[in-house]
Amino acid sequence: MLILVRHGESVANAQGLLLGRTDAALTERGRRQAVSVRTLLHAPVRALRTSPLGRARDTAALLGIDMPAEVDDRWIEVDYGEYECQPLREVPAEVWNAWRKDPGFRPPGGETLAEVDARVAAACVELFATDGGGARASDGDVLVVSHVTPIKAAVAWALGADAGLSWRLHLQTASVTRIGWGNGGPVLHGFNEVAPHREDTPQSRRD
Repeated sequence: MLILVRHGESVANAQGLLLGRTDAALTERGRRQAVSVRTLLHAPVRALRTSPLGRARDTAALLGIDMPAEVDDRWIEVDYGEYECQPLREVPAEVWNAWRKDPGFRPPGGETLAEVDARVAAACVELFATDGGGARASDGDVLVVSHVTPIKAAVAWALGADAGLSWRLHLQTASVTRIGWGNGGPVLHGFNEVAPHREDTPQSRRD
C-alpha cells in the first residue's frame, strides 16, 4: 500500500497564505497533528520518503518511524511563482479561474498543475513497478510525506483523471490517503483520513 501523508499545519497555513516552495515551519498544532497520524498507520512501514521541504521532513520525523526518510524531489509542492506566500484572498479572481480551467496555466515564474501531475505520476509508477515489492509488497507499506497538490495529483493518477480533479478534492493537514494495487492497476482505498478527536480547524485548499 502507498500511504500519502500531508504535512501538519505550518505557520503560513495558519496565516492563510498560498504556500508552495517556501520553507515554513510547523506550528505547535501542526506538530501535534503530525504525531496524531501515528494512530492511522496500521501496517509496518517498509520505506519512508518525503518532500525536501522542512514542513514535510519534520512531519516525517514526528511519525515515530524507526528508519531514515529518503528525500524525493518529485513530491515537493507546486511552485506558485509570483503568487507564492500571498494571502489566498488577495490572489486575483482571474488567476484562480485560469488555474481551474487550464491545467497548463503557468503563473509567472511558477509551475503548471499538469507538470505536477507528470512528476507525481512518474513517482507513483516507480513505487508500484515491482510485482510483490515496493508499494505492492504484502509485508509493509510505503509511506510518503508530501503536500496538498502532489497528493491530489497521486489521487488523480490512481483514478485515471486529469489535473482538473484537484479542484474537487479537499485535503486537510496531517491527513492520510491510501492507494493500493488492484487487478492490474491502482485503487484508491482512502482519502483525507484524520485521527479521531484531534484538535483541528478547517484548512484552506491551496497550502
